Amino acid sequence: MRDVVILGSTGSIGTQALEIVRANPDRFRVVGLTAGGSNPDMFAAQVEEFAPAYSGLGEGASVEAATRPCDVVLNGITGAVGLRPTLAALDAGNTLALANKESLIMGGPLVLERAKPGQIVPVDSEHSAIAQCLRGGGPAEVRRLVLTASGGPFRGRSRDELAEVTVEQALAHPTWDMGPVVTINSATLVNKGLEVIEAHLLFGIPFDRIEVVVHPTSVVHSMVEFVDGSTLVQASPPTMLIPIALGMSWPDRVPDAAPPVDWTRPETWQFFPLDDEAFPAVSLARAAGERGGTAPAVYNAANEECVDAFRRGALPFIEIVPTVQAVLSRHDVPSEVTIEDILAADDWARSCARELIEGTR
Repeated sequence: MRDVVILGSTGSIGTQALEIVRANPDRFRVVGLTAGGSNPDMFAAQVEEFAPAYSGLGEGASVEAATRPCDVVLNGITGAVGLRPTLAALDAGNTLALANKESLIMGGPLVLERAKPGQIVPVDSEHSAIAQCLRGGGPAEVRRLVLTASGGPFRGRSRDELAEVTVEQALAHPTWDMGPVVTINSATLVNKGLEVIEAHLLFGIPFDRIEVVVHPTSVVHSMVEFVDGSTLVQASPPTMLIPIALGMSWPDRVPDAAPPVDWTRPETWQFFPLDDEAFPAVSLARAAGERGGTAPAVYNAANEECVDAFRRGALPFIEIVPTVQAVLSRHDVPSEVTIEDILAADDWARSCARELIEGTR
């Protein structure tokens, strides 16, 4: 029996985590639940059903819950607000199943310095896939990591063809059912850019040995190529149930977490190169990651503001990534970085992005 704290319980990750708990009452016990507060009725129902020892709404509640004695803290919060709970869980010595990629991207090496070996378990499907594939070889045997991207709803479109994209179209992801921010990030490929930075931090692989390929059906979640020419892939239907279950039970697997690929039916795997001209978010993220310091935090914060503006009709879809690039171009990375510097850079980037967005209207 594992005692689990779930942060962001009313979001996409959190609700699926509770689905896994519900299906495996002999394996998991919920001892903490928190949420941001956007869906209080759902949260109240979750608390009534699972009766955790601790529950609460808001960032402060998530920080408190992350410090509670447990076997694993699942951080399923979306956005920069997940940083403080991530740090709290690490400082408390709890195993952290990390779906909140933004906190690692913002904090970078400073977050990793707080973590003991093996304390962070990736929950993103791509990084969970890589972690599984890395069981097949040691670090010295790895040639490169290959992250797969579905390409989102606008795969194959030129940059000019993205000019009139609507919010409804950007939210219509062809293979994944996710929250609105992550879905729009997938449409711009900002999400994949964030995942490139995350892969570099989690696995210590240089950026020039991390590649992105477009795989529309999202059956292969990522791959590891080894020095002898062998490539291991992790394949499953496009569901987060498997990486969430594995994150909560690592290194053990949860039987029947999700249905497997049906190998009795014809299956075609297609892979395409990334169109950096139409979707420059990945190359921009790679550049921010190579700059290091506060640059990834600026990339993330500026994008969050741009996505919010797009959803409000204040910024065209095609201007999201150029606005992020403009914010980054104005940012000076300090020579030494503290957590306070990162939080200040986050605030500055949001303010700068809002000024630029206002100027486009």
